[in-house]
Amino acid sequence: MITGRCSGQGLGRYLRRMLGAGCVLATLAGLAAQPVQAQVNFDRPGGDYLRAQLSSGDPAECAILCERDRRCRSWSFVYPRDPISGAACWLKSNVPQRQQTTCCVTGVRGAGVLEPRKEAIEPSIDRYGGDYRNFEIKNDEDDEACKAACADEQVCRAWTFARAGYVGRNARCFLKKDIKPPLHRPGFISGVVR
Repeated sequence: MITGRCSGQGLGRYLRRMLGAGCVLATLAGLAAQPVQAQVNFDRPGGDYLRAQLSSGDPAECAILCERDRRCRSWSFVYPRDPISGAACWLKSNVPQRQQTTCCVTGVRGAGVLEPRKEAIEPSIDRYGGDYRNFEIKNDEDDEACKAACADEQVCRAWTFARAGYVGRNARCFLKKDIKPPLHRPGFISGVVR
């Protein structure tokens, strides 16, 4: 995303007033030199000036809030702790050093959000909701069977495997038609297939 004087709906007017394509070339050169994207499983503690509650549970909404606020230099999105509480977005007036943690997604102004989707196994993660089918699995350690079941069904976009004792006596596989935000829950393993 292009920011600063070259951004927004006034780009055409601004270019007509400037020295031709100089601003566009400088912006493109800057983007090519250092591609920017959000970092999943990182946080940037400090520099907070605004906390917003997000009902969508989507880190991209936090990135958009930062883009629309001139004071914002970076942001941190905190996944909801349970299905009832919403996600939180922290806007920051500077760019603090990032720290690795599974609670968050962080980025700087101008960053998009790219969450790893394919082939990733998410230990201690439950993607609560969006289920269209669930079934019992006899082997408590067989999360691969749950992943394979999702991959075999075209309607399935994500899956969650619950170890025995967490949602019933035996292990259970939940196949999902929607990709829901990840929630930290011991005893669960999830993944996104498509």
